[in-house]
Amino acid sequence: MILIVASNAELSHIWARHLRRQGEDVIVLQSQQEAITYLRGGEADVIVLDLLLEEGSAFAIADFASYRQPDARIVFVTRSSFFSDGSLFNHIPNTAAVLQEQTPPTDLAAIVAYHGRAMDRAH
Repeated sequence: MILIVASNAELSHIWARHLRRQGEDVIVLQSQQEAITYLRGGEADVIVLDLLLEEGSAFAIADFASYRQPDARIVFVTRSSFFSDGSLFNHIPNTAAVLQEQTPPTDLAAIVAYHGRAMDRAH
């Protein structure tokens, strides 16, 4: 299962459409509260997470996911260059990638699918 949590609904649905074409199950949410509620009962192999989330904190979601689902890989997406130094990998242990928001959807889908397959191999 792929969980997308992002403020830009239009872009989230484009990403979801590309992932579904690859056969992935995808859930799209827009806020910290929705994501935390989902992660309490649902599972995610990969979480695509808007670093600059408008409703809530991406770090709170990542922290909760690290606690609740430590094997879930997080692909952060950002429209800022603030974390371009790779420091997210030090702060959030299950960070798999940090991508710019304008990354082509096919590239994002390939990265997410890769990390999802890596989760399948680990189990």
